[in-house]
Amino acid sequence: MRFVTISDVEAAAERVKGTALHTPLLPQLWAPGQLWLKPESLQPIGAFKIRGAYNAIAALPDAQRERGVVAYSSGNHAQAVAYAAQVFGIPAVIVVPDVTPRLKVEATRRWGAEVREVPIAERESAAHEVARERGLTLIPPFDHPDVIAGQGTVGLEIAANLPDVDTVLVPVSGGGFASGVGTAIKAKCPGAKVYGVEPELAADTAASLSAGKRVDWPIEDRARTIADGLRAQPSELTFAHLQRVLDGMITVTEDEIRDTVRVLARQGRLVTEPSGATAPAAYLHHSAELPGGRTVAIVSGGNIDPALLAELLA
Repeated sequence: MRFVTISDVEAAAERVKGTALHTPLLPQLWAPGQLWLKPESLQPIGAFKIRGAYNAIAALPDAQRERGVVAYSSGNHAQAVAYAAQVFGIPAVIVVPDVTPRLKVEATRRWGAEVREVPIAERESAAHEVARERGLTLIPPFDHPDVIAGQGTVGLEIAANLPDVDTVLVPVSGGGFASGVGTAIKAKCPGAKVYGVEPELAADTAASLSAGKRVDWPIEDRARTIADGLRAQPSELTFAHLQRVLDGMITVTEDEIRDTVRVLARQGRLVTEPSGATAPAAYLHHSAELPGGRTVAIVSGGNIDPALLAELLA
């Protein structure tokens, strides 16, 4: 197994420059303590996933890239691969669970990708089948060094904008995002603590880190959370990274996630999907479990169904 290094993340930053936005750190003067939000919801596809997807596609040999790519995703990685494929002018097939919010499915189609909807438990196997049938390259949502390195560019930006950061909060699903961000923060801000955040209903990573080995949670259990982007489990690759770079895990309840979506809309002036609200929810509802100090909570995405947003704001 090869661990992603800070050099890999820095190379990714050069590749994604001009495609992924360098999102700002927004101080939240309404919040207690010292909180900054990093709104990856402002990316072209509404989530941080553009970084890893674009980096992985850009790193492919030209001939391989031109044949096209395939991906499986609950929504944001789907949009990211579709967007990156459109930028490169190559074909893309995206396999999504049939429970994916329509907003994310329709957005993926708008970027020009072919979308296949399958039962949630079949999404990965269906993508591998498409790759074999058509000779396409699979771009996984987290289980790939180039994807991890691309996501790590968020950590580089945090370190550049707030070099004396004390605590970084990052959501965890498949673990690629936290692996990359943690790698960058530990290299550039060695005194900072990195905490992963999960919904209680999909807290397989917290259970795994506590046990010292990957613990399987059935997809039926993980699918209960409103945070539809946080229903995956770490791979062997990402779990090994998480063991190295995370200083702890925080789990948040469904009510805490819902409350934070409301608070970020009203106080932070940010439209946030439930998955994107989990890291700020840890700060707002579990501050006693955190080291404190200058804290950055990453808002990982803003692709929320309008009907759900209206319900949460009512």
